[in-house]
Amino acid sequence: MKGILAVNEFVRSEKFAGLFGMLTDAAKRCGVELTKKTGAQIWADLGRTSYKRPDVDFCLFWDKDVRLAEALEISGLRVFNSSRAIADCDDKSLTYLKLQAVGIRQPESFISPKKFHADGLVSEEFLDAAAESLGYPLVFKECFGSFGAEVSLVKDREALIKKAIETGDRPYMLQRYIAESEGCDVRIQIVGGRVVTSMKRLNDNDFRANITNGGRMENFEPDDEMKALAIKAAEVLKLDFAGVDVLFGNDGPYICEVNSNAHFKNLYDCTGVNTADHILQHIKDSLG
Repeated sequence: MKGILAVNEFVRSEKFAGLFGMLTDAAKRCGVELTKKTGAQIWADLGRTSYKRPDVDFCLFWDKDVRLAEALEISGLRVFNSSRAIADCDDKSLTYLKLQAVGIRQPESFISPKKFHADGLVSEEFLDAAAESLGYPLVFKECFGSFGAEVSLVKDREALIKKAIETGDRPYMLQRYIAESEGCDVRIQIVGGRVVTSMKRLNDNDFRANITNGGRMENFEPDDEMKALAIKAAEVLKLDFAGVDVLFGNDGPYICEVNSNAHFKNLYDCTGVNTADHILQHIKDSLG
């Protein structure tokens, strides 16, 4: 069995290189020939061959270039995860809407209105309505971003207006702050519709629990309700594999985010479970 590992041309950090190494090593253990190619290389190959299907069995897509993923699908190639699943996870507002449509518990959210060249302008009516419903502090979350970098806690109206102006034309969401989960969440790794490993993330100095923001990690076994919520979220978004972030609420768990291309090196360091092995085995099983 042969496949392509699609990666971004412009992401060259050691962190990503290590992740790609884990995937190619897992492929060898599974008896799969996995060749790493950048998006630029794949686009060039598709153009040269008039978008003919590459001579491989699948593509493990570790990028967010959904146009490229869709082009591969149109050629007839099976892509893990699909272009639609990646797009729905990459845009946090789409994730929210997809899960909201089936009643999956999430923090109450307001999605920003579309802006066109409105530098320095915001809709105070929208901001005031959101603040009245959500209360302060509230979570200001840009719809695109990773590692919690575009997420902040806003404590009053002045700060909210300032943040909305600074964000410019980029879409964002305003969410209810789940205070009981401050600096704490659970990362649950789903592969093939089942939980393969999980950990709790904790941060004493930041409301965001991300390890990148200085958090720490520990082994954690989620209860059945939390597992079922994470599995359902991945199922609704049609993900072959996903990292699902879950918050603790007084009235039960909440889905915070769903990541189609979640880094799993920290999970491996914490739990000893190598997600890459599960992903490659899932691909083999899916293709028979």
